[in-house]
Amino acid sequence: MSIAEFPSDWSSALVLVAHPDDPEYGMAAAVDEVEFWGFPDSELFNTPELREKIAETIVRVNPDIVLSLYGGPEWGPGLPNQRDHIEFAAAVVEAFDELPDPPRGLFVNGPGSTHAVEVDDFTELAVDSLAEHDVYLSVLAPDTPVIDQARAQVDMTTGSIDGFPAARACGLTQIRPV
Repeated sequence: MSIAEFPSDWSSALVLVAHPDDPEYGMAAAVDEVEFWGFPDSELFNTPELREKIAETIVRVNPDIVLSLYGGPEWGPGLPNQRDHIEFAAAVVEAFDELPDPPRGLFVNGPGSTHAVEVDDFTELAVDSLAEHDVYLSVLAPDTPVIDQARAQVDMTTGSIDGFPAARACGLTQIRPV
């Protein structure tokens, strides 16, 4: 199966995620600006309030494309997705679909990639960015140094992708047209 090169004919992208560390886990890149909305961790639900906040942010930022979270039940056999991610992803899709003038495309990270982008030059930045979430990572695996956990996660999510000619790539699935 061939994977398309991620589009390059855009100048602004909006990354919408449920948690501050989600871009580093799945998209292997740090983001320029983070905005917190005050929805409590582990209590995210696809509500009208959340969809309204997502829609308002898309309209205010006016990006060319939107990147978000995979919302399926599992990343792979025996690898369940988090409920917050599933609910948030559904809210993003619904809010996007309700916009009168949506951005040109909506992509999510996760299995079943339709597009990929080479990230060879950005993985160290992703490791450093994820390692900044040291309190969270320290709790997950207290006997493993945070930097080692961050590197293992980035390595796991930025390897080669069948059908795409790069040693390290980030896969994205196009769920709405570009």
